[in-house]
Amino acid sequence: MKKIFLFLILVFSLQAFSQESFQIVSGPYLQSVTDTEATVVWTTNRQAVSWVELAPDDSTHFYHAPRPRYYNLSLGKKLIGTIHAVRIQNLEPGIKYRYRIYSQEVLEENASDVLYGKIAASKIFKANPFLFQTLDKDKTSFSFLTVNDIHENNDLLKSLLRNVKNENVDFVFFNGDMVNNMQTPEKILNGFLNLSVEMFASEIPFYIARGNHETRGLTAGRFMDYFPTPTGKPYFTLEHGNTFFIVMDGGEDKPDSDIEYGGLAAYDQFRIEEQQWLKKVVQSEPFKAARHKIVIMHIPPGNENAWHGPWHIKELFVPVLNGTGIDLMLCGHIHRHAYYKDGTGGTDFPVLINTYKNKTRVDVSDKGLVVKSLNEENKPEFEIELKM
Repeated sequence: MKKIFLFLILVFSLQAFSQESFQIVSGPYLQSVTDTEATVVWTTNRQAVSWVELAPDDSTHFYHAPRPRYYNLSLGKKLIGTIHAVRIQNLEPGIKYRYRIYSQEVLEENASDVLYGKIAASKIFKANPFLFQTLDKDKTSFSFLTVNDIHENNDLLKSLLRNVKNENVDFVFFNGDMVNNMQTPEKILNGFLNLSVEMFASEIPFYIARGNHETRGLTAGRFMDYFPTPTGKPYFTLEHGNTFFIVMDGGEDKPDSDIEYGGLAAYDQFRIEEQQWLKKVVQSEPFKAARHKIVIMHIPPGNENAWHGPWHIKELFVPVLNGTGIDLMLCGHIHRHAYYKDGTGGTDFPVLINTYKNKTRVDVSDKGLVVKSLNEENKPEFEIELKM
């Protein structure tokens, strides 16, 4: 009996010793950055309460004064979880801010009592605080990048975006199918997110247009937890430098009844609801007043021979967008380059489909748009100038 008791003590001791310490697993990365807001997202390996400390980008040390704390909140209560999305509001347009992230493990939560554990935080003594800049509607020129259909190919993503911090871009669009599916959180983190953080995403924001492969898997229902938007939907708008962006979601590419969806798909209804939202967007004053108008959507509109999803997109969205002054639609999905001038395929605006092997760079100014498709060596394989 004594031997059994000692054995159990040894087993429990080994389990406690081998248990992974509380830590930040991924992030931080920037989401929903506007001219007055930003959301910082990261994950931990266990349940925690989290917050961001924010400071202006001035000459003072980050610890020069107590910095305001912004918590992950819902209805006035600090949230406990492993995915932490801290929304920071009331920022100034075009201003740089420094930030640091914190998470405190929650060991036990009762009705009126919480037992806390250790704190994990981003480094500040051995590294500079993270830095980001809010968007600015008064900016006269800017640039952005788009990549798509990476399908968890980290080597390809790295070759396309390895120098993004030196390319003078304000943000990056991930235009769908960054993963093969969202079966597990690890598929998201290891598929593209951790590498994006390593390269740029803690300081340069990315905005993601959901692709049809992001609709698949057990974790697909948590898409908005990882990638929050101003609308709370995977379709939203964005304003920067007198340009109005509409980021859209085409849903799946096959009929809802297809065997691949296991009887769970209802994307026809989803697209119809999105169409009603789109009708309001194109009637809004900020959209009408914008000098440039760009649409980001993973699945391009299809022709009469297209699969159901692209054809439904054309039926629902193209009539709403035609006649509103769209300058460019950027798509992916078909894994090859294609460019359709305005008037082709039923649209009165040009549609550029980016191949998975390239990135698209768009330089925006008052004169118009310069659009380039760049390969892994950063050499242009396609270029067009759209003058306003």
